[in-house]
Amino acid sequence: MEKTPSKITVITGATAGIGLAAAMGLAGEDHIIIGVGRSQEKVDIARQVILEKHPDADVTYLLTDLSSQEQVRQLAKEVKDLLSDRQLDHLDVLVNNAGAVTSWFTLTEDGYEHQFAVNHLAPFLLTHELMPLLEKSEQARVLTTSSASHRNTRMHWKDVMLGKHYGTLRAYKQSKLANVLFTLELNRRLGHGSTITAYAIDPGLVSTTIGTKDTSGFVNWFWKKRSSKGAPPEIAAETIIYLACRKEIPYQDAFYWKECHPIAPSRYAQKEEPAARLWELSETLCGIE
Repeated sequence: MEKTPSKITVITGATAGIGLAAAMGLAGEDHIIIGVGRSQEKVDIARQVILEKHPDADVTYLLTDLSSQEQVRQLAKEVKDLLSDRQLDHLDVLVNNAGAVTSWFTLTEDGYEHQFAVNHLAPFLLTHELMPLLEKSEQARVLTTSSASHRNTRMHWKDVMLGKHYGTLRAYKQSKLANVLFTLELNRRLGHGSTITAYAIDPGLVSTTIGTKDTSGFVNWFWKKRSSKGAPPEIAAETIIYLACRKEIPYQDAFYWKECHPIAPSRYAQKEEPAARLWELSETLCGIE
């Protein structure tokens, strides 16, 4: 019996937490893993950790700072070149998992608020750049890690970068809402006949260090205290693994998932108008015509 070809999966933020757990799980499902991290040391450690558990795994890591749009575009090129060198012409799964939390208002080299740039614009741009590869897959999935933090917030259209009224949680909540609106609009634009389906993932409360890397004071203390009560990353990664591996996904119109089941996102996150408006704004901010 002919062996089923391995799925090809790109995972951002794959050196720790949910991303590493997802990479580990999908490597065990015979996926070809292309992980993305921003530290050479952490990339090397993550790859070794995966290979220790799955010695025959096909794992490559690429270095990228996702706050830079130039580097996001370079990442996409490196993915394309890597696959081309191996005579592969498609991508089956893109997991937009990397995230950032910052205590202070910081602008990226492109002039955008850091959390909005990393948590939303980077996934938006990377998905756009890798779309030609995704379109060549028989059944592609775009999975974006969002959060229940998207609830009880709206897009701050008059000050999206929050330059006038910045707050750590305010910026984080807006960026996680943007993840859900992006997923909704991507599916709408692809249409029901597309071979690509997008899902937003609610990982629940997870014990990770995302909220302590670039924070200080109360925010740092609060995140440590809150995340200590969270589930291990492996539990949160189960939904990513489920959606990446399962051939037929029930509830075809359900695009927001938690614990391997669809749930409803906030009412605002289901509205087409803000989703379309965010998409157009994101194209402008990313220089996409």
